[in-house]
Amino acid sequence: MYDLAREQCPTMDHLYQIAGLTLDAGFDSLGLYLEHRYAYPSTPWSHGRGILTPEMVDRLQSEFPSLRIIPFINLLGHFEGMLYTEPGKKYHEDLFTGMQACPSKDEFLGLCERIIDDTVRTFRSDIIHIGGDETWQLGSCPICKDKVESVPEGQDGKAKLYGEHFGPLAELVQKKGRRPAVWGDMYLQHPDALNAMPKETLIFDWQYFNGLKESAPTFTQAGFDVVGCPAIQTYNATWMHMEASEKNVLEVLRDVRDMDLYGVCVTTWECGLFGSYDTLYPAIEACGAYSQPNSDLAPGLFQQKYDEAGNGKWANQMSAALAECGGTFKPGRIRSSLKVRLLLNSNPFLAWLHHGEELAGEVGFDALAVFEKAMALGPGDAEKGITLFGRSAVEFVRIVEEAKILYAQGRAEAAITKLALTRRLFDDLAKVAERTTARCGGSLADAERCRIAKEHVERVIQRIRQYGDGSLGYLPAFEVITHPKFVPHDQACWWLINRWANQ
Repeated sequence: MYDLAREQCPTMDHLYQIAGLTLDAGFDSLGLYLEHRYAYPSTPWSHGRGILTPEMVDRLQSEFPSLRIIPFINLLGHFEGMLYTEPGKKYHEDLFTGMQACPSKDEFLGLCERIIDDTVRTFRSDIIHIGGDETWQLGSCPICKDKVESVPEGQDGKAKLYGEHFGPLAELVQKKGRRPAVWGDMYLQHPDALNAMPKETLIFDWQYFNGLKESAPTFTQAGFDVVGCPAIQTYNATWMHMEASEKNVLEVLRDVRDMDLYGVCVTTWECGLFGSYDTLYPAIEACGAYSQPNSDLAPGLFQQKYDEAGNGKWANQMSAALAECGGTFKPGRIRSSLKVRLLLNSNPFLAWLHHGEELAGEVGFDALAVFEKAMALGPGDAEKGITLFGRSAVEFVRIVEEAKILYAQGRAEAAITKLALTRRLFDDLAKVAERTTARCGGSLADAERCRIAKEHVERVIQRIRQYGDGSLGYLPAFEVITHPKFVPHDQACWWLINRWANQ
């Protein structure tokens, strides 16, 4: 499954390459995870630049008639790309919070039905995936809360609310001659919601760190077919945790075989924040080979495929060797903290605030050595770009740590000289992001994030120049003067102490 929603903007050439890779790897289907990155005729107000269009889907299906191209749409959770537009904000469960629409709003239900109409009009797949994962805000708004709390004692109100939303939508897909599919996670939390679903519904059981033995029986015993969904783990890594990815894929595949489940869907998430989809091709090829009937499920094929592609030594450095550095580079279960803190929150100093001690020390020293080796081993622009991001993130944190020490010593100009070095880091990363967009349809937002990060560095430099001499009558803490909400003369930082003011 190809994640378009995390800011990917592929051209037809990119889509042809991915579709060809999918077939050559031995898969019979290509999932396109859409969210707001598809030009639904019913939502002209959500069409950002570089999105997938119905015309592109038509061409892709015509060019690859033997490949089932399955749309993954979102009809409750992960609706944030719609919710954070001016016309779309009316569908929210909570204003400017989270990523879920409100299942109690009739206008939202009407939009869901139109989105299904738009989808089946263009996609030829017999399977239409209507989403449903991570709807953590169920019952938040006053109307939904009343519905949840009004059920008889002993019943699950959230299951009722969820089932009453998705059951009719699944039935609508059926009426249009297609098979509905949903993610399984919320049904594991609220199994009574399964009672509202047509038995023909396919359940996509995503388990990214475990197999399916504990989860899939919830669905199979209720009479549903199950698709096991492992993940290539990029979202939680500087590049990819190759060993953890292969382990997850093999464990899910074994369970699919042992339990005679419907099939497997290998998910690939989040190639924004300086991911590069073309560096995942050998891993996808390995997954395809593993997925063939009677294939040997012994580990090692990931590394073999990267060796065959000529970037195996680079892949080993950026996965196993980097993980051995520890700290933020260890395999984890959440989005990479270093990526998020450097770029996602428009304040790169957060990376220093949370990782300064770690990266200024042995972890950072060891990571820089890994990145230097990887830079020499990377055979192409894709590998070198990802490596440059990792190296630049560590260098930024270490430079800021040095600037902090100088600032605390009263050496404001010396601190400014240090921080000025980071301008080039973000300029170079912006160019990497632009090349990734051109090469494989990567994120348009990443280059903008680099520019915003550089702008904030410039802002901090000006603050230090103006207030780093104690002219306010006090010297603001470095953590304060680097914060976007810094206000001169607000010595008590009321914006920080009164946290409710951020809501």
